[in-house]
Amino acid sequence: MCERREDIPLLAEYLIDRCAKRVGKKITKISKKTLDLLQAYHWPGNIRELQNVIERAVILSDGEIFVVDETWFAPVSPKSAVPAVPMFANLVEQERDMIENALRQARELVSGPTGAAARLGIPRQRLESKIRKLGISRYRFKAS
Repeated sequence: MCERREDIPLLAEYLIDRCAKRVGKKITKISKKTLDLLQAYHWPGNIRELQNVIERAVILSDGEIFVVDETWFAPVSPKSAVPAVPMFANLVEQERDMIENALRQARELVSGPTGAAARLGIPRQRLESKIRKLGISRYRFKAS
């Protein structure tokens, strides 16, 4: 949608009118600053994102002039500089350990009331999928 910025004022006007009628509000004008914000934004979510922003602003408005809070368009900065990969790797290892422990306790049995899936509280199909994805050999937990 960012390649058709000239359509945004007309589209915004239509969406504002439609939403305002639906929620019982009378909005007669769009502030210049808001219109500039709407046209300057990239709109990665396309028209649905524009519609959501307009609906939110209409619901929150208390006057006849449509205004959008400019902080809604501010880029979100990361909370910390710590890369997410180690945390993901830790989660994968924790998941692997949980599955292996459940398989060990169930003596390689995946399904059934005493199987690893029941112990983990997940469907058998999901456990089998995770076993394949993680490359776990369930047969190494077979009872001797």
